[in-house]
Amino acid sequence: MWRLSTAGESHGKALVAVLEGPPAGLSLSAGDIDRDLRRRQRGYGRGPRMALEADRCEILSGVRHGRTLGSPIALLVPNRDWPNWEEVMSPTPPEPEAAREGHPCRRPRPGHADLAGALKYSHTDLRNVLERSSARATAALVAAGAVARRFLAEFGITCGSHVVAVGGIRAAARPVTPETLAAAEEAPLRCLDPEAEEAMCRAIDEAAERGDTLGGVFEVVVFGLPPGLGTYVTMEGRLDGRLAAAVMAIPAVKGVEVGDGFALAAVPGSQAHDPILPGLRRATNRAGGLEGGMTNGEPLLLRAAMKPIATLRRPLPTVDLDTGEAAVADVHRSDVCAVPAAAVVAEAQVLLVLAAAFAAKFGGDSLAETRRAHHAYQEEIRQWATPTSC
Repeated sequence: MWRLSTAGESHGKALVAVLEGPPAGLSLSAGDIDRDLRRRQRGYGRGPRMALEADRCEILSGVRHGRTLGSPIALLVPNRDWPNWEEVMSPTPPEPEAAREGHPCRRPRPGHADLAGALKYSHTDLRNVLERSSARATAALVAAGAVARRFLAEFGITCGSHVVAVGGIRAAARPVTPETLAAAEEAPLRCLDPEAEEAMCRAIDEAAERGDTLGGVFEVVVFGLPPGLGTYVTMEGRLDGRLAAAVMAIPAVKGVEVGDGFALAAVPGSQAHDPILPGLRRATNRAGGLEGGMTNGEPLLLRAAMKPIATLRRPLPTVDLDTGEAAVADVHRSDVCAVPAAAVVAEAQVLLVLAAAFAAKFGGDSLAETRRAHHAYQEEIRQWATPTSC
């Protein structure tokens, strides 16, 4: 069973992830993790924090001489900005002069966790909420997701993402393959449509001039999945539900669809489903690689809608919690658009769910044991796909 716990605040000393479940014998290095951490930091529209941070991961436990031990893997991602916040975020009570520097945040931002979090946990300083609810915490998720990526890569499974829309500007449909995703990796927004991407970047610049923010839509694609991950037997075991929950848990994500998703509600059944061809392949992939809560052997296609970031340089109306009177929201350092970064975080979430489903299907305390079970299953699938006639 794969299980992840994370800890850390946006301006604390570090972010920490503890991942249980990876089998023994998996090749893993900090470099494998740093690649995805760098990808999370890139993207047109990112804020000044990304210019300061240069995320690198330190593996604290669970790996020896480059291979996993089968024990929990502990990962540390330091916050380089910590020296500037050491007194404000100190675990120990501050001296009076330091307390004045870290004056309480009392003007909640609409669209953020500030107000509801303060009411739930009885915090009088909104910083106690915003530090943990900040999207900065997703760096720990990405670090753990990189471990899942390495595990699934051993079985020919790859995962990527691309930006579909920003600020209402939508990319034209393009072939989505491992090659096209790799080619777009260095593009400003990782969009497969260069003309649309140029218009998106202009829209981000215009939003920045207005002190505004923009959201958008991204797609996560997974290739090489075997059929049968997940189950139809229990509601909680259905893979589409687990994937949707994982992606919806990402800050600012407000909608998730699999395959053609909402568009399928507008067409008849004859145009909604994917005919099965000899060899057990599909003529189309409207289902997005999931049927009955299980993978069906086609690429997994999952799209998510991200709302505009709630921190605006021209803040929205709110209430001052000290006086109860109308005010403008607190302003904190933030991005104009973080859709490409959210896509990388979604990759991590999807990979973690898939790694857990893969382990549930094939088991294995060691990578070699998992590989044997996977190989036997693949042989069985091949027999189904190429039956011998009597």
